[in-house]
Amino acid sequence: MIRLFFQMTNCCWMICFLVLSCFPRGYHASAGDSDPSYRACVEQCVKNGCVGERCFSQCKPSSDGSSLDGPLYTQEPLYLRWKQWDCQSDCHYHCMFDREKERAELGLEPLKYHGKWPFQRICGIQEPASVAFSALNLAMHFHGCLSFFTLLYYKLPLKPDKRPFYDYAGLWYIYGLLAVIAWFCSAVFHSRDVDLTEKLDYTFAVALLGYSLILAIIRSFSLRGGPARVMVAAPLIAFTITHIFFLNLYRMDYGWNMKVCVIMGIAQLLTWSIWAGVTRHPSRWKLWTVVVGGGLAMLLEIFDFPPYQGLVDAHALWHASTVPLTYIWWSFIKDDAEYRTSSLSRKGTSSFTKGSRRGFPIYLF
Repeated sequence: MIRLFFQMTNCCWMICFLVLSCFPRGYHASAGDSDPSYRACVEQCVKNGCVGERCFSQCKPSSDGSSLDGPLYTQEPLYLRWKQWDCQSDCHYHCMFDREKERAELGLEPLKYHGKWPFQRICGIQEPASVAFSALNLAMHFHGCLSFFTLLYYKLPLKPDKRPFYDYAGLWYIYGLLAVIAWFCSAVFHSRDVDLTEKLDYTFAVALLGYSLILAIIRSFSLRGGPARVMVAAPLIAFTITHIFFLNLYRMDYGWNMKVCVIMGIAQLLTWSIWAGVTRHPSRWKLWTVVVGGGLAMLLEIFDFPPYQGLVDAHALWHASTVPLTYIWWSFIKDDAEYRTSSLSRKGTSSFTKGSRRGFPIYLF
């Protein structure tokens, strides 16, 4: 068993190294941004409000020929401008697709513009496939959290004080809430990429990753006491909050944020994979499915490709792959609650406390 444990650890570290080495260093100016034809089209559009025969009412040239259209938040509230794109955004969008049509006729591959592939808008939504899959992930987390609550309070036995035997219930509730908020912000961000939606998306994505890592450590090491949980959670919470403040108040450093998220994600997968290798949990195959599936899904982020028909790209497929994994993940959480509740309700609280003092996690049976 010990030999197997170290072999798994070495394998996981090798996978982590390969994943980290494949990730790009950060976001720089995209190739499409420096295209002379694209830049000339955007400059001309901002001046006269037209791309070819298409003219935009939101582009209002002043008497000196400069556009009066300013930043998104300086003219109208966000809810009024949600579907009506501003002048610069419309110029970028139509110049981008005109240039991509020219490149396609020459047999050239699509380029990224301002860090994104060229996507077709649908009903004013910037990345419709990513929005749809983000909404599905939100629905899966909401359903999972609701069914988890129903299982604990209506299907499993409760303590005399009407509390569940499962001593990680509160932690999973917080996880479910953060996941729902994070996927909601993801759907909003992919529907309209502006400064506010971007910061909300990054903020709650980082918060969810940080909390998930804390939860992975607490559950894997069977930390039930308050002091032990605080010792694990306090430094990680402090780091996560500091990182969020850095992104929102100092600088949105995409490269640094990517490194932080990758490290936290890999640490979480590593923690769960090692625990899945040493535990005798009857539903550990579900945990393995999520760990392996999550690792494979990361390849979609590494080997990026342009969107098919301007709709579905690698990032959208990554969102799609997490939908079934989310269902399996919440199924494992419910199995974990049922298994521990069955054990604790059989043995009783006193025998559980007695067994947990032997220096080895009682849940590794």
